[in-house]
Amino acid sequence: MSDRASGVVARSTPRPRNRPHGETSGEASRRTPARTFLRAADGVRVDAAYRPSVAGGAPSDLVFVVAHGFTGHVDAPHVKRIAAVFARHGAVVTFSFRGHGASGGRSTVGDREVLDLAAAVEWARGFGHARVVTVGFSMGGSVVLRHAALYGPDTAARTDAVVSVSAPARWYYRGTAPMRRLHWMVTRPEGRLVGRYGFRTRIHHRAWDPEPLSPVAAVPRIAPTPLLLVHGDRDGYFPLDHPRMLARAAGDHGELWLEPGMGHAEHASDDALLDRIGVWAVSRAG
Repeated sequence: MSDRASGVVARSTPRPRNRPHGETSGEASRRTPARTFLRAADGVRVDAAYRPSVAGGAPSDLVFVVAHGFTGHVDAPHVKRIAAVFARHGAVVTFSFRGHGASGGRSTVGDREVLDLAAAVEWARGFGHARVVTVGFSMGGSVVLRHAALYGPDTAARTDAVVSVSAPARWYYRGTAPMRRLHWMVTRPEGRLVGRYGFRTRIHHRAWDPEPLSPVAAVPRIAPTPLLLVHGDRDGYFPLDHPRMLARAAGDHGELWLEPGMGHAEHASDDALLDRIGVWAVSRAG
C-alpha cells in the first residue's frame, strides 16, 4: 500500500497479560468467552475476543484467529458472522487491528499489523489450544501470509495452517477503481479524515520505511505450513492475476480455490464457503 508506515518487524514477545488468567487456563477456559486488550510487541493495545467452539463434546484443540480486512473490527457484523461459522469447527479469536475500532495506534495498512496478529495468536495458544489456524481477509489476508513467513516453529506466535482470502499479491496496486479510492483514503489528508470519521479507522500518515516483505515474496517462506488461497472470480479489488501469482509462489505446498461468482473478502464469503474453509483447517492443521 502507499501508506508506508515504519516497517521494522519485531517478534511479539510472550507477555503474561496476553495470556488467559491462570484460574481459567486449560479445558475450563476453552469453554468460556473472553474479551480483553492485548499488547503487541511495540506496545499498541489490541482489542480481542475469544469465542469457544459450539461443537459438542470436549473443547476443541483447534482455534481460528481471524484477521479482518481494512476498516473492519472485532464488533463488525461480518466479523461476528465469520466467527460464528468457524465456531462450528473450533474456538475462534477475533481482534481489531491497530487503528481500527477500539484498538490503539494507527493503521499501517498491513505492515506492523503482523505484530497485532502475533499477539492474538499467542493469546489463543494461552487457552490451551494445540493447533492454531490464521485466516485473513483482504488486508488481513496479506498479514497472515507475512506473519506465517516471519514467525517460525520456535516462536509462541507460530501458526499451524494459513488461509488467505482475497489477498493482494503485491503492493501499490491501483488497477481497479476500488483500489484507487482506497489509495486516496490512505495517502491524502482528507482521505484519512474520511477513514477516521466515516469508517472508525485511524490511518498513519508516514510512509513505509523500509518497505515490508510483499505477500508474494512471503509465500515461499511459509512451507511446510499448509496454505490455502481463496479468491473470487468477480473480485472488484484484485483481479485473478493476484491469486495466481501467489499460487505460483507457493508451489506444491499451497492450494488455490478460485470461487465462481464470488466478490471480495468477508462480505462475499458466504456461510457455505466458510464451512468448507473450516473443514479444510480441521484436516490440515497439525
